[in-house]
Amino acid sequence: MKAIEMKKMTDAELEAKLKELKGELFNLRFQHAINQLDNPHKIADVKKDIARVMTVIREKNA
Repeated sequence: MKAIEMKKMTDAELEAKLKELKGELFNLRFQHAINQLDNPHKIADVKKDIARVMTVIREKNA
C-alpha cells in the first residue's frame, strides 16, 4: 500500500491497519521459523508497510 493511499485513511483505519500488519508479521516470522515460508522477502515488505503506517500516523498527530 502506498503512503498516498494511507494519508487518505482515518486515524481509526490506520490503527486497524497497523494491528493487522503486526499480526501478519508475527505469522510470517512464525512460518519462517518452522520453514514453511515460501517467500522470505515478504517479511521485509510487511516491515516497510508497518513503517509507512507509523510515519503517516506521526505526521497526522504532529
